[in-house]
Amino acid sequence: MFEEEQDNKIYNLIITQGIDPENEYKEFTAKLFSKPEFLWTETVARDYSAFSEKFFEKVDLIVILSGLYNENKEMIEDLIQVSENFDIPILLVRPYGMEIVPEDIEEKAKAVIGWNANCIIDTIKDIVNGTYDEEDDFI
Repeated sequence: MFEEEQDNKIYNLIITQGIDPENEYKEFTAKLFSKPEFLWTETVARDYSAFSEKFFEKVDLIVILSGLYNENKEMIEDLIQVSENFDIPILLVRPYGMEIVPEDIEEKAKAVIGWNANCIIDTIKDIVNGTYDEEDDFI
């Protein structure tokens, strides 16, 4: 790996979990683990409403696995509210093997991506580091 590609930042993520019949959470985290040069940690809670602003200042990105939306609407809508309240960007991941995402979440997301590990990592880094260009989605 090239020196300029190494990134020592540890990305603090919230990734949607819950009822997950297609094991999308496990598949998504496997993509993250497949890139050992990408350092990340995850905050997991059943209810984020009890946490303070200080807690959310440390969160870099909320990852919403849209394939979990139908079974976990309330939890995902709570995360969207957290995103809006604390100005945390949302990365929306398409349902595994599909292109369609819930429009109301898509409007709130900084980016919508598929399941390619390199694209996932690059998009997370770009959003968090402020270098994400929405125009790239349309090229």
